Amino acid sequence: MKELVVISGKGGTGKTSITASFAVLAGKVVVCDCDVDAADLHLVLSPQIHRQEDFYSGHLAMINQEKCVACGLCAEYCRFDAVKKKINAAGNEEYLIDTVSCEGCGVCVRFCPANAIDFPESLCGQWFVSDTRCGPMVHAKLGIAAENSGKLVSTVRREAKDIAEKENYPLIIVDGPPGIGCPVIASLTGASHVLIVTEPTVSGEHDMERVLSLTNHFQIPAAVCVNKWDINPVKTESIEQKALAAKATIAGRICYDRAVTRAQIQKKAVVEIAAPSADDIRQLWINLNLQEAVNINGKNH
Repeated sequence: MKELVVISGKGGTGKTSITASFAVLAGKVVVCDCDVDAADLHLVLSPQIHRQEDFYSGHLAMINQEKCVACGLCAEYCRFDAVKKKINAAGNEEYLIDTVSCEGCGVCVRFCPANAIDFPESLCGQWFVSDTRCGPMVHAKLGIAAENSGKLVSTVRREAKDIAEKENYPLIIVDGPPGIGCPVIASLTGASHVLIVTEPTVSGEHDMERVLSLTNHFQIPAAVCVNKWDINPVKTESIEQKALAAKATIAGRICYDRAVTRAQIQKKAVVEIAAPSADDIRQLWINLNLQEAVNINGKNH
């Protein structure tokens, strides 16, 4: 079983459009959206959810007002200014936890003399298993101001792998998050292939170098694609030279094309409409040489 992870050093480079097109070109694969902080692959693939699970991670403090003696120690010890004092309707001091500011460290629970602070596990979001026109899709939604997105990414990837193994899918295509942080590491660790999508700008070049340092650290084969390459051919050449120097392969180039926006409005992948960029994406898919993996056991799907 192969796993292709599409990532970028920053948001907005076009990795989701490419991922959706790859899913369509592959025919029947397991699709996985690991950009849980700002998932948007569902806007193109229109998944029909048939399973939904809550995602719990970490803890949040909650003050039990019936037990609280308003001593103020929780506010004194909290380093994140998450404990707020107010005057209630009866004119008495009352302490509350700001759930957005609370880091779940538990220090208030440890030092509360009245044992008035509960510390339940935190509901951070949901993850889903859906059906799409390209095959099963596993995706998630992280709650507002919720953390532990790396753990949620690992949960989504694990479920996608389970589906692929049980239903004999030979390829998983992952839409990864941008950057080089914990969610990205959780998305690409153990992957068989990584495609880095970048743009021909100074920041795009810099971000690509950062991502390549990450893939090299984990010894994952990486390929680079320059999207909208024709807006700056000179910078495109520079990016490709630096990618080769970092032992990455050049997977291809995609031209600037307003038809990409038209496809998004129609809730279609770029390769589902007539567009110059669609031809570039098809060639990119061919260059990655993953179609053979898709064809294995293809008759079962």
